[in-house]
Amino acid sequence: MTKLTENVQKILDFYESESDEVQANLARILMHGALGGTGKLVILPVDQGFEHGPARSFAINPDAYDPQYHCQLAIDAKLSAYAAPLGMLEAVPDTLRAQIPTILKLNSSNSLADGGRAPSQAITASPYDALRLGCSAIGYTIYPGSDAAFSMMEDFQDLAAEAKDLGLAVVLWSYPRGGNLSKEGETALDVCAYAAHMAALLGAHIIKVKPPTAHIEQEEAKAIYEKIPSERLEYRIHHIVQSCFNGRRMVVFSGGAAKGTNDILAEVVKLQQGGATGSIIGRNAFQRPRDEALDLLQEIIEIYKRD
Repeated sequence: MTKLTENVQKILDFYESESDEVQANLARILMHGALGGTGKLVILPVDQGFEHGPARSFAINPDAYDPQYHCQLAIDAKLSAYAAPLGMLEAVPDTLRAQIPTILKLNSSNSLADGGRAPSQAITASPYDALRLGCSAIGYTIYPGSDAAFSMMEDFQDLAAEAKDLGLAVVLWSYPRGGNLSKEGETALDVCAYAAHMAALLGAHIIKVKPPTAHIEQEEAKAIYEKIPSERLEYRIHHIVQSCFNGRRMVVFSGGAAKGTNDILAEVVKLQQGGATGSIIGRNAFQRPRDEALDLLQEIIEIYKRD
């Protein structure tokens, strides 16, 4: 492996309790691609076929029905890693997967199921599948706030322990929903910070959350949040990072619903200014024509290269 940069070594020092193998896989992700060595990450996740169905996910760009298209896009864009469910990674040749660190998403939901107050996800793969496929990490989703949240956390603990024993890094999607949360509350600042902190407490190495709004959902938290700057997105991002052990855990932010290029880049600027580790951007990349997607991803990378 290329000699670690000062930025990457500083991050790995936050994970010194982990095995050499886990740290090596974290380093593999941090040292890969156009952002290699900077301490920043841009990851392509493609699990939307499970979540929303093939047509809603890929019909806008028919090339995207092919699993190899996504892996090749991540490679050509010089991204940090590529994340996908089991079948998508198995449909990619070993020679292609070997060109980029991969993250096997171990659980998924689907829009045909109505979770009500207890949205959850099915476990669809194992850490041993990730090892077999040469992955650097596993990925998993929890829904803080869901009536099923405790079961999801307990399942995650078992899978994360297996993954770490196998030397794999662990990425946790922490998306509040269900229970008594309002729709607005799913991205409320207090709730997103709480969800991110839970992910850190559960032992995740890389935490994925949505960019928070200025809304405060919990009545008990409103007085406290009057003293926390929240009027600008970069302030809210700083608070999420602070909530993850004061920056001792990597935090990446989702790209969210489809939106225009200018809006995406403006948001990424605020993420970078707030101290985010990076972006994990899916449909806003692969739903664009390939050349347009590559241009967008390059612009995002350039933003994260700024001091």
